[in-house]
Amino acid sequence: MRAFIVSFFVINLWASFAGAQDVVLEAHGSDLQDRTPQNPTEQKMDMPNMDMPGMDIPQPAPAWMPSPHHGSGTGWQPAATPGHLWMKSVGAWDLMAHGVVFVDYNQQGGPRGEGKAESVNWLMLMEQHKLGRGSIMFREMFSAESLTAPHPGFPELFQTGETYHGQPLVDYQHPHNVFSELAFYYTRPIGERTSWLFYGAAAGEPAFGPVPYMHRASATELPMAPLSHHLQDSTHTSFGVITTGLVVDRLKIEGSVFNGREPDEKRYSIQFAPLDSWSARLSIAPSRNWTAQYSYGRLEHPEALEPGSQRRQTASVEYVRPFARGSWATSVVWGRVHKEADDHNLNSYLLETTANFKSRNYAFSRMELVDKDELFPGNPLLPSFRIGAYTFGGAHDLVQSRLWQLGLGADITVYTKPLTLDSSYGKNPVSFQIFLRVRPALNHHDH
Repeated sequence: MRAFIVSFFVINLWASFAGAQDVVLEAHGSDLQDRTPQNPTEQKMDMPNMDMPGMDIPQPAPAWMPSPHHGSGTGWQPAATPGHLWMKSVGAWDLMAHGVVFVDYNQQGGPRGEGKAESVNWLMLMEQHKLGRGSIMFREMFSAESLTAPHPGFPELFQTGETYHGQPLVDYQHPHNVFSELAFYYTRPIGERTSWLFYGAAAGEPAFGPVPYMHRASATELPMAPLSHHLQDSTHTSFGVITTGLVVDRLKIEGSVFNGREPDEKRYSIQFAPLDSWSARLSIAPSRNWTAQYSYGRLEHPEALEPGSQRRQTASVEYVRPFARGSWATSVVWGRVHKEADDHNLNSYLLETTANFKSRNYAFSRMELVDKDELFPGNPLLPSFRIGAYTFGGAHDLVQSRLWQLGLGADITVYTKPLTLDSSYGKNPVSFQIFLRVRPALNHHDH
């Protein structure tokens, strides 16, 4: 199996960069999925003598169709989502790369906070090719956070989830795995308004939850993970996923079987286990500016240090509106975890927004309420606590070239919490970050 994974990675990495010399970049606003028709009724072109037997002419996707290149797994973001990515066509292959590197100083306030220099980062590669009447896309996502996150992880007040040296992580966000996605994604039209999808991954994302926070347009300037991450989109790295589904007009229904166990602290490994968890998701794209989803799943033994299984639900709405020189993106997310071992629920609510105006300037915020029952793992009899976190910030692009952007930004976070936590966290803790951000420029494509 290791040999298969290494071969898979090497072959697709070679395909991504083969023939990369003599690159000429120009602005390009379309998506790679244009090669595969998703809705032939809306895409039909009135061209004489073009509907000839044996001819297979790719048609552009409808304007409302979300792109598979603006996220991971099979999740839908609005089609209007701006793409910070590089594209290149090599023969019949469409290649793409995108990602981000944040280099920041992170200061968490109060008695349990600390300050550290760190880097949040990830890189995603995609290779797409026509296959029969459909299209197949290979996708790889990597992160170096295991090297750039100070042990035991990124300081973050009230954050919980996963482990370090066999102990629960509290007040830290864990680094992401070196292999965050190794997957293929096949789509094929089967009718005028219907298409079929199949997704398989050694490391990937089941059909559960909203688009993960690192890919959401509403969170592009926010290096910190939401406190609600483990109640909403933490399954975005699962070691073993099979998903299938149907797109019927503007609706998508899909289901997954997957390995629901959280990754361990060996961030460079792939930890296979039985595909004994499952999920189902219903998504809708009413226009190019809106998407929404509801999902439900059962995760078998997801937590390394907690007994029992979990049932999870999420619902979300995402909105993206482009401007002449910028865009506005907002997400609303709800997530609930039901822990079967002690029969109780944890809820989370998130409102997140980022506005890009006059091209170079950004204002962003994230407001969330989340139930936390792991803040004191040594005392499991304590109840869950409702925590509020309210982040506000801004950024400015110092450099905008045809290939990449360099931005400088900062944010500040204040909290609400029960009075019983004052002795541990202080009365009014305040956290802040100052960061540099590097990423590709908006949609550039090589022909």
